[in-house]
Amino acid sequence: MADPSTYRPAPGEVPDTPGVYRFRDEHRRVIYVGKAKSLRRRLASYFQDVAALHPRTATMVTTAASVEWTVVSTEVEALQLEYGWIKEYDPRFNVKYRDDKSYPSLAVTMNEEFPRARVMRGPKRRGVRYFGPYAHAWAIRETVDLLLRAFPVRTCSDGVFKRARQVGRPCLLGYIEKCAAPCTGRVTPEEHRELAERFCDFMAGRTGTHLRRLEEEMAAAAEAMEYERAARLRDDIAALRRAMEKNAVVLDDATDADLLAVAADELEAAVQIFHVRGGRVRGQRGWISDRVEDVSVAGLVEHALQQLYGDESGAGEEAGGGGGVPREVLVPELPDSAEALGAWLSERRGSRVELRVPRRGDKRELLATVTRNAEHALAVHKTKRASDLTTRSRALEEITEALGLDSAPLRIECFDISHLQGEEVVGSMVVFEDGLARKSEYRRFKIRGFEGQDDVRAMHEVISRRFRRYLREMEHTDEWSAGDPAAPGDTAPAPAAGEAGEPSPTDTARDEDGRPRRFAYPPQLVVVDGGPAQVAAARRAMDELGIDDVAVCGLAKRLEEVWLPDEEDPVVLPRTSEGLYLLQRVRDEAHRFAIRYQRTRRSAAVRRGPLDDIPGLGETRRTALLRHFGSLKRLRAADVDQLREVPGIGRRTAETIVAALAAEPGPAPAVNTATGEIIEE
Repeated sequence: MADPSTYRPAPGEVPDTPGVYRFRDEHRRVIYVGKAKSLRRRLASYFQDVAALHPRTATMVTTAASVEWTVVSTEVEALQLEYGWIKEYDPRFNVKYRDDKSYPSLAVTMNEEFPRARVMRGPKRRGVRYFGPYAHAWAIRETVDLLLRAFPVRTCSDGVFKRARQVGRPCLLGYIEKCAAPCTGRVTPEEHRELAERFCDFMAGRTGTHLRRLEEEMAAAAEAMEYERAARLRDDIAALRRAMEKNAVVLDDATDADLLAVAADELEAAVQIFHVRGGRVRGQRGWISDRVEDVSVAGLVEHALQQLYGDESGAGEEAGGGGGVPREVLVPELPDSAEALGAWLSERRGSRVELRVPRRGDKRELLATVTRNAEHALAVHKTKRASDLTTRSRALEEITEALGLDSAPLRIECFDISHLQGEEVVGSMVVFEDGLARKSEYRRFKIRGFEGQDDVRAMHEVISRRFRRYLREMEHTDEWSAGDPAAPGDTAPAPAAGEAGEPSPTDTARDEDGRPRRFAYPPQLVVVDGGPAQVAAARRAMDELGIDDVAVCGLAKRLEEVWLPDEEDPVVLPRTSEGLYLLQRVRDEAHRFAIRYQRTRRSAAVRRGPLDDIPGLGETRRTALLRHFGSLKRLRAADVDQLREVPGIGRRTAETIVAALAAEPGPAPAVNTATGEIIEE
């Protein structure tokens, strides 16, 4: 635990101007990002008596080892920089809202030749119009099903569309007139795009125009005694009205606004957002956050607005549904930097945005409804999580006591080796923090140090590579002194080639400033899948690198025994132990991750052919060769001149191919399994 006075800036060193500041820990990781109208006053508030600080703030300043700041000219610039750094560094002490679910949206792919209406989740794509988000995917499908009577746009996948185009026959929706069947040429691309535009207009709230148009067409059809067409139009109008009823009018003045409410207790906070477009609720979403910093409701509102609109641009009604930034943002309390936030939102929208607290009328009543939703979401979340928190805490306490650790292992890493009879040997590393899987930290390894089956040696290589990379990261941040015998200088072995991970752990120079690095976080406990031999190999690997502050244990599958280094007898945890259950989950996850990687590599190896190993021959030219000759057998029989007939194949490449294929053993002859005869082509 650091003493804040050891890194407190000197008097007069901090400017009295707007800016953004970063606290870093001893490993140079950014642990907190904040902004201030006056950097001098804000930073001074952190360096008073620790006992007088809020407990969360006290934990942060004692975890930190340094502080730095960046001066900006305005509060709006500070807001933008703060949002960018929080997103980039993911500081552990900042409020980070997390979706309690991945909310689906209705998307219309206007960037395609034949736009398609579909359910989409995840990040937004250019050229796609979004409506929502919705609480449930089935709600989107019900709405689309009603609208397809009046706007029969394409909803099929690319594969179904392509097959229908090839056979010249539409799918079922085309036959029941819920699709205009552009796949068979019933409508032109221009006519189908116009249908999609009308569909988007209706979803964006411009409903009156379409209803009036259909009513006029129905009246004209009835007057012309086209009663069947008039009946179809009547049913279309009824379907549109039913779809409109699903989004009841909540504001009479066709308001475009987002309403945000917060419910919080001492530990957590829930945020709910209603997206109102054209006076109707077009979408809803919610977030949950741990209150890791001392922040008021107004501060929580500010963080929520940053997350909600940080990646948005344009007007909400233009983006459709809940996308973009609306004209009004209604909140329960105005943040301290309300003026800067308003300017920031206006900049993102491209026109003025009003950020305010509704005081009376329908908007205040609707905000009260949003607040009740937030309170309910927090209550449901705490009900679900209460037992989980207790269980995970008990599991970590049991592991600490059973293994004789000084403190609870808040970060556990588990390693496993997988292979198929000594082929395609790979390793995996999974990470659990606070008893929960941290999948973004998972890593995988291809064993390159030797050939064959040797789990112990493979485990030694994987552990060595993991902690060698950690030492390199330590050296990169200048944490080693020149005389430190454990410092990884010129005598330290280079990292083994071929390290891979999800994402690949190949060092891509993520800079020295605390950005998330691939192997920068040391665990408190290393778990290996295996018994005494694997544990000894892991301990030996760390001893060779001078790592003596990380505990090691192994979990053997047969009797679920926990093995410690240099111990003759295992530690046997009760079968009902939460600690054993957590170790099993960690071990099983490492095993699953290793198996998946091993199968991926095995599948890739099966698909490899003799052309894959020829230098200078890429995927395009391999495909061209096989397409030209029709089979590998005919390709083997071709000479240099015949190979040169293939586009992109020159004489030197052709000679290389002929030499490589001549050195390859020919394929085994085909045999008729019924008669035993060799089948000649």
